[in-house]
Amino acid sequence: MRGEPVAAELRAGVTERVHDLADRGVVPTLATVLMSDDPDDERFVELKHAACNEIGIETRDVRLDPDEPSARLRRALDRLSADSEVDAVFVQAPLPVHVATADLRRRLHPHKDIDCFHPETLGRLVLGDPRFVPATPAAVRRLLAASEIRVEGADVVIVGRSTVIGKPLANLLLRNTTGGNATVTVCHSRTEDLAAKTRRADVVVTACGVPELVDGSMLSSGVTVVDVSANRRVIDDGVEVVGDVEFESAKERAGAITPVPGGVGPVTIASLLENVVLAAERQN
Repeated sequence: MRGEPVAAELRAGVTERVHDLADRGVVPTLATVLMSDDPDDERFVELKHAACNEIGIETRDVRLDPDEPSARLRRALDRLSADSEVDAVFVQAPLPVHVATADLRRRLHPHKDIDCFHPETLGRLVLGDPRFVPATPAAVRRLLAASEIRVEGADVVIVGRSTVIGKPLANLLLRNTTGGNATVTVCHSRTEDLAAKTRRADVVVTACGVPELVDGSMLSSGVTVVDVSANRRVIDDGVEVVGDVEFESAKERAGAITPVPGGVGPVTIASLLENVVLAAERQN
């Protein structure tokens, strides 16, 4: 289940929409907000900017030192929310522990909240009336659809309960609509006997950020495995990127499996671009 073919098709459609906006004098603009010095977070933000620049979306790069007071971050979100030239805002998670995230989420204008950061945006998704579908859950759903993986009636286990991926994805797969109607189990750090849960699944989605947590012994034959995480791990001769799934043993059991890298990642970036353009279309 390689992501690039799916991403390429999606990017082509988004690029056409960017050109249509340009014909009307509108240039979609994404602002990213980063309050971290983690190299992985910096790399994720840079990938977003590069993808935007390739298809004509303008970007603004707001970076704050992780030790700065949270008031600086609140003011940054207030400015971006009020700026009529900014169509979409993406806040890179996780944020520093001293930042009161619950209060911060309400500073971002919901019409610019392309990744369900604001509680209203996330709430609409839960209610089945999403303003935007977060990029990574959207990417998972697109990969399943492109590979013609049956979701309706299937037992899906999601490993990870974050508000960024696990919870939104669970709600999307539960919806009574195309690409939904799954029976969803969400596992997390307090789940007892994780392997017993994953062995019963028709589809396993991992999004917990624990390198190679799930191996082939924890999977049933023919299962579909979607590995969302890209974990950097230091090895003797440098750094390697691995998922939450031990790929070599898992591929012997799986009927379909995403590689890391090259699986969910490209589709996530393309889905983010689509949300930026959707925000620009609605506001212009």
